[in-house]
Amino acid sequence: MPEPAATRPADPPAGPPTVRRATPDDVEAVSAVKAAGGLADSARAARALHDAIADPDRLVVVALAGGAVVGYAKTHRYPDADGPAPAGHYLGGIAVAPDARRLGAATLLTQARLDWIRGRTDTAFYFTNARNAASLALHARWGFVEVARGAAFRGVTFEGGTGILLSAPLD
Repeated sequence: MPEPAATRPADPPAGPPTVRRATPDDVEAVSAVKAAGGLADSARAARALHDAIADPDRLVVVALAGGAVVGYAKTHRYPDADGPAPAGHYLGGIAVAPDARRLGAATLLTQARLDWIRGRTDTAFYFTNARNAASLALHARWGFVEVARGAAFRGVTFEGGTGILLSAPLD
């Protein structure tokens, strides 16, 4: 007898992932990706994502596999410094559905955002929890190095109390 759908592991999406710019029609799928990964989402977050998609100073991209949205990522542009966090373009949130991980979606999403930022400036920034080894390893591929550590950057606090601000030159 087959397992019930709720307990059976999801099948990985067919084919390698691709990336494209997000549209407002992707917001519901992005919410589902975040929920699948255990990330909180809300109506406010959905509105903020709509706003980010429409903002010419930001980029939101989605990863697709088998025709379905399996990941998303965004950028932020901060015109002013905030403590040790300089003004500039930052890599923002990224999420990949659990059944689509290890297929290269995060790499493609990050490369797309860095290519977009490269067209606007020569340095990219991002911050993460000091405990987030996966994020630190991913971003090391592009030469991100530590700029500062702190309890918060740009209003974001970190579980465990320590975040790391990093930067990378975009040659």
